[in-house]
Amino acid sequence: MKHRIVRAAAFAALFVSTAAFAQTPAASGPSNNAVNTPGQNNSDKPVEGRNSFTEDQAKGRIEAAGYTDVSGLKKDDAGVWRGKGSKGGSVKDVSLDFQGNVNPQ
Repeated sequence: MKHRIVRAAAFAALFVSTAAFAQTPAASGPSNNAVNTPGQNNSDKPVEGRNSFTEDQAKGRIEAAGYTDVSGLKKDDAGVWRGKGSKGGSVKDVSLDFQGNVNPQ
């Protein structure tokens, strides 16, 4: 009899905690994007991480940020695409990280 009461109490506690968990609304997503849209930076310097952009995609993202004559793109050990591009009449070092942040160096 004592075991039945203990089991019933344990089951009730499990049911209540599961029901409370199920009623908690889920977040709509993280507070920042996994990949930013072109022209949207969330950092003023490249963020280290595994970069899935191809060289052509990286070049396109950098060009969409207003750079022309983008060249010499190479992905470094931190997963950041680095190269050169012209903007505002001068050639600058430029980078693209895994989130899509384009930054002059």
